[in-house]
Amino acid sequence: MNEFSTLDAYGALTGPDTLEIRRNLPGPIERVWRYLTESDLRSKWLAAGEMEGKVGAPFTLTWRNDELTDPPGARPEGFSGEHSMESRVTRFEPPAALEFTWGESGAVLIELEAKGDAVLLTLTHRRLPEGEVRQMIRAGWHAHLDVLVARAKGEEPAPFWDEWSRLKEKYDVRE
Repeated sequence: MNEFSTLDAYGALTGPDTLEIRRNLPGPIERVWRYLTESDLRSKWLAAGEMEGKVGAPFTLTWRNDELTDPPGARPEGFSGEHSMESRVTRFEPPAALEFTWGESGAVLIELEAKGDAVLLTLTHRRLPEGEVRQMIRAGWHAHLDVLVARAKGEEPAPFWDEWSRLKEKYDVRE
């Protein structure tokens, strides 16, 4: 058993408005970094959007969750086929740390650490909104990171929306 086998798949609230979630990915770290920063790779697990690799650079994240998996699963009521959000790079340290704004007030930091042939990804989402939206974001990061792990391993991920719905129910009853 190694330290990765004990990672909790669920994101933990590490503060009143802060989510931390970790994943073990196959390396090398430079390949994982590309999944964070290159639109064509990021669009396969999260959202498309060209990102200039410098602090202060604005970019748009565009989600098309129906395209993440085949089949996509049943999209929950109230979700559209496409959603965009304006962001700004606030930290860019290849291949170890990427931070960007999340909407009007949030911030997401993704840190990568090489661990032999593997990479530990730690995602910290600060200033989460409260209530239902918080739970949706928690389930969203969990589902999106699971797609990233599958893609990085060369595996086919589970239908995105079915997983998101299942995880949302789990997060609704978790602290």
